[in-house]
Amino acid sequence: MKIFYSDTFELSLPEKHRFPMAKYRRLRHRIADASEFQLAELLVPTGATDEQLALVHDPEYVARVIQGELTDLEIRRIGFPWSPGLMERSRRSVGASIEAAQRALQESVSVNLAGGTHHAFPDAGQGYCVFNDAAVAARVLQQANRVKNVLFIDLDVHQGNGTAAIARPDPTLFSFSMHCEKNFPFRKTQGDLDVSLPPDTGDDDFLRALLMGLETIEQQFEPDLVFYLAGADPYEGDRLGQLQVSKTGLSQRDEIVFQYCTRHQLPIAVAMAGGYAPNIDDIVDIHFATVCRALQHHQMTA
Repeated sequence: MKIFYSDTFELSLPEKHRFPMAKYRRLRHRIADASEFQLAELLVPTGATDEQLALVHDPEYVARVIQGELTDLEIRRIGFPWSPGLMERSRRSVGASIEAAQRALQESVSVNLAGGTHHAFPDAGQGYCVFNDAAVAARVLQQANRVKNVLFIDLDVHQGNGTAAIARPDPTLFSFSMHCEKNFPFRKTQGDLDVSLPPDTGDDDFLRALLMGLETIEQQFEPDLVFYLAGADPYEGDRLGQLQVSKTGLSQRDEIVFQYCTRHQLPIAVAMAGGYAPNIDDIVDIHFATVCRALQHHQMTA
């Protein structure tokens, strides 16, 4: 199984901004040290090109990001100060989802140890998201005639408002977001299927809503590829999540998504998305369990 990472480009960030990013390096090290991943390949992706980014994003916005010409307001909305390292890391994270999707078509599943930047709109970044990695990857594969219909299963605790804005006008894209209703972004963007959960939702209601959502999708859309945003932030210990889903519940969530893909023989590209627990080990535990489940899927479908 191919696993792509881009965390080596994070050291250029000021120290106070590194905490949200630290989980990625810790996750990569844990995977590299785990015996079950001895046959997996950990790879640094190629950065997305300007032309690839422009399949989703306004070329003028792309140019201003690359040249460091974002306004102070745009930088505040993204949440990170601009730097050459941030620009390169953003390119590589999108590149990781492009390469993960390409590999998933060949090997049933692949993983981006970053990604899930679902708050990025065509002409603006937001909420730690500069470019929308999954949407760009979908467009790259569509342009190459590798796939026609693409499904985004977004199980980050925050609504994928950028992805919703990109996907909803296009019948070849379907955005499914299941999120906490009283959480960022406070002004939601209507997607193809939005499931808003009240604060303190626990395992049973969370998993029941997921099963119902996937049943709805089965009646409305036939994808050729799935992008799965496996956020760790629905976790009960997350400081920003407001839901009460246990680690066991999140593992069952992953199982349901992979079973859906198995049932429909769908390739799946996985991205880690958000996670903000005070103890980084909790975030790494959740993401590691997702990658382990992806490995099992790869082994069963090889």
